[in-house]
Amino acid sequence: MDTDSLYAEALATFDTLFAEAAAAGEPDPTAMTVATAGLDGRPAARMVLLKAHDPRGFVFYTHLDGRKGRELQENPRAALLFHWPRVRHGLQVRIEGAVSVVDDDEADAYFASRPRGSQVGAWASRQSETLASVSEFEAQLAAADAEFEAREVPRPPRWSGLRVRPERIEFWYGADYRLHERHLYTCDAAEQWSKRLLYP
Repeated sequence: MDTDSLYAEALATFDTLFAEAAAAGEPDPTAMTVATAGLDGRPAARMVLLKAHDPRGFVFYTHLDGRKGRELQENPRAALLFHWPRVRHGLQVRIEGAVSVVDDDEADAYFASRPRGSQVGAWASRQSETLASVSEFEAQLAAADAEFEAREVPRPPRWSGLRVRPERIEFWYGADYRLHERHLYTCDAAEQWSKRLLYP
């Protein structure tokens, strides 16, 4: 099998398992952990939602000036983790790769699809900065809502999508006695894909 076919196989496997997660009643199959590290090398992880995926990569959205946005600009590499315990005997999908900011047109189109409350909130929030009180944020929300009253809410200039282009994709299938089955796809510096099994 050629290397492009291996990458296509990995993406098709993800699509199949994603559909199984939805059918199995996972609370939100799009929920994923994203792990980052800044220039200081200290790792950080948090849950975000997958908003798009295709051969170009896996996309989530955030404030570029928030902690994860800053870290991914300092060190544009990330690890993603999906955990779907209701699929088969439990499943993890691990994705690692380089990160880039999506094009403005793509970010604009996604932002326009969000509920108005979420759009206004993106303007009101200074993500990851210290907040003196809940009432302060509520006042900023009200001010942003008033500013855009009776018109469309534009995308904030520092709010955008981040795309993780996979270089490693692992499918971790749970099994009894911790005898898990692990399939790893990797892409080398020449962009050649390979596939191998890993010990549990």
